[in-house]
Amino acid sequence: MDTQIGALNVTSSPSGDVGCPPNTNGVSCLQSSPVSFNSGDATLGRHLARRLVEIGVSDVFSVPVSLNSGDATLGRHLARRLVEIGVSDVFSVPGDFNLTLLDHLIAEPGLNNVGCCNELNAGYAADGYARSRGVGACVVTFTVGGLSVLNAIAGAYSENLPIICIVGGPNSNDYGTNRILHHTIGLPDFSQELRCFQTVTCFQAVVNNLEDAHELIDTAIATALKESKPVYISIGCNLPAIPHPTFSREPVPFSLSPKLSNKMGLEAAVEAAAEFLNKAVKPVMVGGPKLRAAQASEAFVELAEASGYALAVMPSGKGLVPEHHPHFIGTYWGAVSTGFCAEIVESADAYVFAGPIFNDYSSVGYSLLLKKEKALIVQPDRVVIGNGPTFGCILMKDFLQALAKRINKNTTAYENYHRIFVPEGHPLKGSPKEPLRVNVLFEHIQKMLSCDTAVVAETGDSWFNCQKLKLPEGCGYEFQMQYGSIGWSVGATLGYAQAATDKRVISCIGDGSFQVTAQDVSTMLRCGQNPIIFLINNGGYTIEVEIHDGPYNVIKNWNYTGLVDAIHNGEGKCWTTKVLCEEELIEAIETATGAKKDCLCFIEVIAHKDDTSKELLEWGSRVSAANSRPPNPQ
Repeated sequence: MDTQIGALNVTSSPSGDVGCPPNTNGVSCLQSSPVSFNSGDATLGRHLARRLVEIGVSDVFSVPVSLNSGDATLGRHLARRLVEIGVSDVFSVPGDFNLTLLDHLIAEPGLNNVGCCNELNAGYAADGYARSRGVGACVVTFTVGGLSVLNAIAGAYSENLPIICIVGGPNSNDYGTNRILHHTIGLPDFSQELRCFQTVTCFQAVVNNLEDAHELIDTAIATALKESKPVYISIGCNLPAIPHPTFSREPVPFSLSPKLSNKMGLEAAVEAAAEFLNKAVKPVMVGGPKLRAAQASEAFVELAEASGYALAVMPSGKGLVPEHHPHFIGTYWGAVSTGFCAEIVESADAYVFAGPIFNDYSSVGYSLLLKKEKALIVQPDRVVIGNGPTFGCILMKDFLQALAKRINKNTTAYENYHRIFVPEGHPLKGSPKEPLRVNVLFEHIQKMLSCDTAVVAETGDSWFNCQKLKLPEGCGYEFQMQYGSIGWSVGATLGYAQAATDKRVISCIGDGSFQVTAQDVSTMLRCGQNPIIFLINNGGYTIEVEIHDGPYNVIKNWNYTGLVDAIHNGEGKCWTTKVLCEEELIEAIETATGAKKDCLCFIEVIAHKDDTSKELLEWGSRVSAANSRPPNPQ
């Protein structure tokens, strides 16, 4: 029995020479004539070569595979795959289990490593990156890194974003040894991290040998893209640099077999849907967040063009439906919808919801005035018509495109909207140097938007204020509604800006959220990014105040501009300012979009703690009522 703790025991022979036979105690051994097997002429390869020449073969055709080259390693294979699927930046935090892997990732031409301040922000950055590029990746170390990034991966799962979460795992020799490793909870079971990831990823690959590494890596990446969900890949820390025949120097290009709709089911679904909609008097269309995962935004617009229906978007789908479309009527969010939108949607006798998520937040505390029998629900792979038939194995994109060819034009709902619509007013004009109001702030942010900008809205009152922004054609928009993790926007801004280099990101972040993840403003500066961050300082967690107030919603005030200046520390391009009135805001925006357009611009906006949107007041009271429902009678 091995009595050594934490030791690698190498067995030696009684003779004292490792690998030598034991002493024979005088028994003689059979002796033979020496044969030199070290000669290059006596090898299997040379024998085969001679035989080929003897039978008349003077040329052989081959594809060279150099196993001595660093190009044929697990690490380089993974790096190539990331580049092939469109990832040119990985967001990482180094740790001793992933250092060799990082060496191989950064050695890949076209793949850039973005070092983050913590794993949570690395995950949020991969989230933001995936929103722009379609897929993102992050690299962390075993358990301490994995469990730290877990919250961001859960958010990406809820938002249907494909992220390749790569973890540097234990040495492959340590599996099954009953050893205890650092970065763990002190048990010899290494599966804790894996078990945590199983519920927030659609595929998990633990690579602890080279034989199946190629298959596991490719399957994981393919599954992420097919399911539009994160995957988990753990790679033993001693494996990335080892060549293996499966990792050819010029790998076969990565490709996915396309998903296909059930043809008969598609025809039946389209026929039933066309019959359902063509008999309606004033049908409408509403786009939801799963349009992204289904890659069906263009097909949705195609149906809108063919049908003439009034076109709305759920709050979590904002940015996926073109707001410059002539029949666009705004955001449908129940009682807190944009003006006149809810009245048109809820009075319709048929509504097409494409890719919706109906949760307590999007339904404003389950208060939507919708009827199931009037709804045609189109999910990424399923169609449900009212209380009637359901059709599976049908891709949303195929269904919407086919339906567009069968639908009758009906502009009644939009005409009704056009008749009752009254343009929104403008905030009251303040007196000189009057404390800045939030609605005045967003009036000026509206003027900043163009096809060259993208808006990132943090959880909180920015949700509601940003929903009212009218997006010009080509303007990006992102927020995390399903998961709603405060602090998400800092990392997401980093990732989105890194991916969408043709756009300037405008981020609206509350002070409470910023305190959670502020560090990676540092990474934005290292990467030379130039977002405009509006830090709305109102002294606490305002969204929580409107749901349920208490002393825990008040936070310690920071010198936010001073903090960012300290992070800047003279390295990179950064400009900060603090504004208290409209005049100062106008000047700050002029500077940020003019003289400092190449800088990261951090504008701290001082707002009254009770200065909120009317939508938050309404929404908060309804969500509070939903949260405080008493238990059902037993």
